[in-house]
Amino acid sequence: MAVPFRKVSKTRKRMRRSHNALEVVGTTTCSECGAVIKPHRVCKKCGSYKGKKVIETKDAE
Repeated sequence: MAVPFRKVSKTRKRMRRSHNALEVVGTTTCSECGAVIKPHRVCKKCGSYKGKKVIETKDAE
């Protein structure tokens, strides 16, 4: 079985794993109801997109 000749340093190990970090999903607030939504999508709570009513929802106020 193959065994590494030298120990991998902490720095080299961490540089290799630097791309494995989780990224925060970008979010924005709905201009109509203030709900947290993903950008460029219709709000599920009020059904608006860019300030205009696009779909009818049950939770519409």
